[in-house]
Amino acid sequence: MTPFLNIAREGAVMTVTMDRPQDRNAITEPEQSAEFVALADMLARDRTVRAVVLTGAGKSFCAGGNVKSMREKTGLFAGSPFDQRNHYRTTVQTIGRAMWELEVPVIAAINGHAIGLGFDISLMCDIRIMAEGAVVAESYVKLGIIPGGGGAWLLPRVVGTARASQMTLTGDAVDAATALEYGIVSEVLAAENLLPRAQGIAAAIAANPGHATRMAKRLMREGMDQKLPTHLEVAAAYQALSHHTADHAEAIDAFLDKRAPAFRDR
Repeated sequence: MTPFLNIAREGAVMTVTMDRPQDRNAITEPEQSAEFVALADMLARDRTVRAVVLTGAGKSFCAGGNVKSMREKTGLFAGSPFDQRNHYRTTVQTIGRAMWELEVPVIAAINGHAIGLGFDISLMCDIRIMAEGAVVAESYVKLGIIPGGGGAWLLPRVVGTARASQMTLTGDAVDAATALEYGIVSEVLAAENLLPRAQGIAAAIAANPGHATRMAKRLMREGMDQKLPTHLEVAAAYQALSHHTADHAEAIDAFLDKRAPAFRDR
């Protein structure tokens, strides 16, 4: 089987493309989930990658689960209810855990349909931008199932309870203009401008010290479930670590010397 994730790198920016256009980049096989986990593990070790762009090949970002496999009870959808519960826990749910723990900033370039699990994967990213003709949908109920990969936890945190409930309980698709209004995405662009813009945002992130962007992301993620006093204690510890990095010293010198900094991820 050829890799599901096509990985390219330019400097400190990595572009990851879900690459099954013939299947609308649907996720059905355990190996596909394992690739996301392996990618997150690699990024946790490689501090020279400072930003990631995630997109899809062809006309879709990711169509979620393969409906034909659901009907045929194959792949993730095979076996007893207990088998299927274990399949979810050991495959698609590992994507959510890995992406949530990932400290490298990730920009989702939603080039086409992001449906079900595909939409949930975009919600796991830090920044989402969208092509004008793309749509997103938390569409599980239309197939008689529920959000199994983390969407019921993620979506209310992005759009609020009322809009998350409407999207989840109707399963209806949301177009790009509505996604922008809801705050699902920060920008809507012509299709041909989407990937260059995502890579431009990634480059702007990557221009900063990697330790600072990774810890700032961690602060925001942990802060979602913390009380303010706890959050401030963690922030103080992270700030103290930051002040003792070589890249912080380089940033200060470059600012005062009125020159471009040269960060070395240390």
